[in-house]
Amino acid sequence: MPALSLDALELIQIVAREGSFTRAAARLGKAPSAVTYAVRKLEEDLDVLVFDRRGYRAQLTPAGRVLLDEGRLLLEDAARIEAVVRQAERGWEPTLRIALDATLPFDWLVEHLGAWDAAGCPTQLRIGSEALGGTWDALVDDRADLVIGAAGDPPSAHAISIQPLFEVEFVFAIAPHHPLAQAREPLSSAERLAHRAIAVADSSRRLPAQSSGLLLGQPTLVVPTMEAKLELQRRGLGVGYLPRWLAAPLIARGELIAREVDEAKPTAHLLVGWRSARRGGQPGRALAWWRERLRGARPPASLDSASPVVGSIKAARSRRSGHGASARRSGRPAR
Repeated sequence: MPALSLDALELIQIVAREGSFTRAAARLGKAPSAVTYAVRKLEEDLDVLVFDRRGYRAQLTPAGRVLLDEGRLLLEDAARIEAVVRQAERGWEPTLRIALDATLPFDWLVEHLGAWDAAGCPTQLRIGSEALGGTWDALVDDRADLVIGAAGDPPSAHAISIQPLFEVEFVFAIAPHHPLAQAREPLSSAERLAHRAIAVADSSRRLPAQSSGLLLGQPTLVVPTMEAKLELQRRGLGVGYLPRWLAAPLIARGELIAREVDEAKPTAHLLVGWRSARRGGQPGRALAWWRERLRGARPPASLDSASPVVGSIKAARSRRSGHGASARRSGRPAR
């Protein structure tokens, strides 16, 4: 049997804090001789001196300091395990791992995290980011218990349950100084093929990697995040589709312009997904909370058709469309 026990570690902490066996005994409601005996017994079992008793105060030896520091970690772990066991008895998972698709901004999730905290849910959350097929792959590879914003169908060979989230529209966005900004609309595939696309890397580890909105043979710069893609397109270093919520503020400020193309990227139907057969059997209360919370969830503000930013984009596109028609009639290129 190990010489250490949680009771012994707690006793060492109290004696070290009080600086005296007598005061520690008073704190514990025990006789000083009982505390002294317990510490001496521990020292004998470990074959180390924990306290230097030569001075006025009981001082930790170097070995005693290590025991105190390491013991504190053990006591914290023990308290955590007790809490986890108690919450498991009430149906709460110790941890819920959430994968947020790169299409969605983290700011959108903050409101839901606030509601989670307000509900007093005890499960620890771990939130990661995935892109393209990597969002489904996170479930397949057991990196996530819940995915938010996945697009397309889940892999058929795996038991994955889904529920709809909302739709996201995409806009072909370029910098005002990019060569395609002066081309007539709609931009043809041949015109776009001549210019480099910016693409977010698929984060899949097990499933085949996917791409979206790219033309076959188009030069491509692959970046790690949607924010990096946005910045490069804003600087005119490439072209590509962006979620309307992400492009809208920059279009409103004139830092990007939206261009019509001959074959637009379809609207994506985003989904919430989770493994049908979870570890430990029945789905926990944390997963159930998030599934219910996301039913009827609203998209990011600028995806909302009632958003003033989206309205300004639609108005700008309408004006540009009219200007383009006039330009075509007069033989001038649309600006």
